[in-house]
Parts: sequence; structure tokens; C-alpha cells
Amino acid sequence: MTPADYRIESSHPIASPWLPASGAQQHFVADRGLAVAMAAKSTTRPGKEIRVVHVPTGEVVFRKTSPARSEWSDEV
Repeated sequence: MTPADYRIESSHPIASPWLPASGAQQHFVADRGLAVAMAAKSTTRPGKEIRVVHVPTGEVVFRKTSPARSEWSDEV
């Protein structure tokens, strides 16, 4: 395994106290479990997605969508 086996990515800035550079759009991690845990605890813009990608294969191994903002929701 190389130091860049997993990439936490989003098309928008990622915010997390667990990532070294909050606001970046991608971070590289060597361990799959750590990458998934960090992505799961991270946020991005409402309604946008954070993914964990296995770099050598391009496979998306985890994805989550940040919840939409309540004032933009159709729910009452």
C-alpha cells in the first residue's frame, strides 16, 4: 500500500476537525477504515457529496450526501 491508496474528495470544500487542512477538496489517506471514518465525520455544502475513492482502481468505496438545509427543504 502506498500513502495515497484512498482519497477523500468532494467537488466542494470539506470541513472536519479530523482533517489536516479543513476547506480542501481532497485528502489522501493510506488506510480504508480511517478514510471512511474521516469522511463520515466530515461535512461539505448542503446537498453535496463526500466520497472515498480507492486511488489505484478508481472505485468509490464510500459516499455520503450532506443534509440539505432545513429552510430549503420541502418538509413542513
